[in-house]
Amino acid sequence: MALLVPLTGPRAGLGLTMQRAAMLAQNDIAPMVLDTGGTPRGAASAAQEAVKRKAALILGPLLSGDVAAVARVAGDVPVISFTNDPEARASGAYVFGITPGQVTSAILTYARSRGVRSVAVISDGSPWAKASAAAALAMQGQLAMEARVLEVVPGGPLPMAGDAPDGVLVPGTSDTALAVARNLKDTGIQLLGTLEALDHRPQAMEVLDGAWIASLDPDAFGSFARSYQARNGGDPGAIAALAYDAAGFASQLRADDMLSRAGVLRDEGYAGATGRVRFRTDGSVSREFAILLAGPGGYRKVAASRGA
Repeated sequence: MALLVPLTGPRAGLGLTMQRAAMLAQNDIAPMVLDTGGTPRGAASAAQEAVKRKAALILGPLLSGDVAAVARVAGDVPVISFTNDPEARASGAYVFGITPGQVTSAILTYARSRGVRSVAVISDGSPWAKASAAAALAMQGQLAMEARVLEVVPGGPLPMAGDAPDGVLVPGTSDTALAVARNLKDTGIQLLGTLEALDHRPQAMEVLDGAWIASLDPDAFGSFARSYQARNGGDPGAIAALAYDAAGFASQLRADDMLSRAGVLRDEGYAGATGRVRFRTDGSVSREFAILLAGPGGYRKVAASRGA
């Protein structure tokens, strides 16, 4: 098994954190760690070395622009990339990153189960918000839920509820998005959020009070974070948790003598710090999320959303 991360270049710090997280998941044989340098050429060179050293599975690269270069070199060796760009699936790699579509699916599925039939998505122009809005529009038929997008810009006029929807999805907590949510909050509309909306600032907590938010399970992620901090110090973050989960999954496959594409696709998947995951043949990943309720004291888990 090979771990391809940037250990030089502008993202070297993040790559080192990912390496440390992956090592934390290994109880027997450590993966070969290869530096991508954060460039397609560096990633391809690292993949060539992994293939030369007969790696049965490649974990990485991190950046979406590097995935195709790695997949071309890898050939039949499965590639579990850490990008959250769904388009990277076209290369033949698996997209292990947490995508806006996954989290949007999780929160809207939960909201629909609680009676929400129409939703407005606040899009502040960020890539995450745009992707979340696109996912909501695409899911209308599947969920029997009406969705529309409220496009907002910093300093622009704040939209009113209009024909008030049942819910308003706040993908993230930029100042612009929070201003819109605050403007709509007293209408009785249910606020919804994705993990990008988790925000402990007092002004954010005031607006988000009562919101349902799809996020990583705080128990599973918290357990990983405490283990990481005990060994390495510092806060690992969600991307490091992806490296931890991928390495743990690979370790389990090796123990079961299934370090292959068939092993990656096995039905039981893997339960880790970023939720239980199951890989699909199209390169996407089904991931479970926790549903959190925002309140004055923080965020409390109230449910689970499966298979987003």
